[in-house]
Amino acid sequence: MNTKILVTGATGNFGKTTIDFLLKKGIAVSNISALVRDEGKAADLKAKGITLKIGDYDNYESLLAAFQGIDKLLLVSGTDLANRSKQQLAAVKAAKEAGVKHILYTSFERKNESDSSPIAFLAKSHIDTDTAIKASGMKYTIFRNNLYLDVLPMFLGEKVLDTGIYFPAGETAAAYVSRNDLAEAVATVLITEGHENKEYGMNNVENYSMQEIADTLSKITNTTVNYISPDPKAYEAVLTQAGVPGEYIGMFVGFAEAIKQGEFQAESSDLEKWLGRKPITLEVFLKQVYSK
Repeated sequence: MNTKILVTGATGNFGKTTIDFLLKKGIAVSNISALVRDEGKAADLKAKGITLKIGDYDNYESLLAAFQGIDKLLLVSGTDLANRSKQQLAAVKAAKEAGVKHILYTSFERKNESDSSPIAFLAKSHIDTDTAIKASGMKYTIFRNNLYLDVLPMFLGEKVLDTGIYFPAGETAAAYVSRNDLAEAVATVLITEGHENKEYGMNNVENYSMQEIADTLSKITNTTVNYISPDPKAYEAVLTQAGVPGEYIGMFVGFAEAIKQGEFQAESSDLEKWLGRKPITLEVFLKQVYSK
């Protein structure tokens, strides 16, 4: 396979892990490039022989240069929420102009695409990017990634084993997935055929409620972990008193309400198919994090 692959966000967790899986799957290092803003932060990639392309989402010409000669572009969604739409639309435009044949994008699972969504602040940039990709004329694959299992410790709090779970998500379940599983599946899709103009639901095969998470934590740590789903205003007040920054509080409240409204509940999954096995379960993940 001489397809030239470029991974954006390559110094972040998802991009870096995807590159590692490409290498494990036998893709020649000469066929993998990484888009980075700062070469100094990519010493580990350079040491593996990965070609570094220097590019900045806010510098269109740098993207255009970086995308030259690339067959498949994995656009890993950025972390700059305020500017993400503008930056990613620029990346899509540059990919088209540079002659990229196939663009793959890490979008996210959702049901409500209107401004009434409790996570509209997050969803809009994904919707804008999905729309631009589909209109671009390039072959595309869009991954609708569910919530990471990896964010659960942040939702649960550092002292969850002492204080229990205090999070206003109600009793609704979500199909949380391991970031590693997602990266492995995305790597498989990158190096196989038949994924043109497809959208994949990257969900776990089971949905987990916060009560089930509390029960599982209790079981694996041999303690009692209670779950309280407070009023969102009471939750905001507790976080404010604890000194949590306002933007994080808004994000936590938004995600909790989205979970409660069933935004991340899923009945089907393409993830298992591309992994070739069952995704990591909640219990396995929690054991990795919380088992002493």
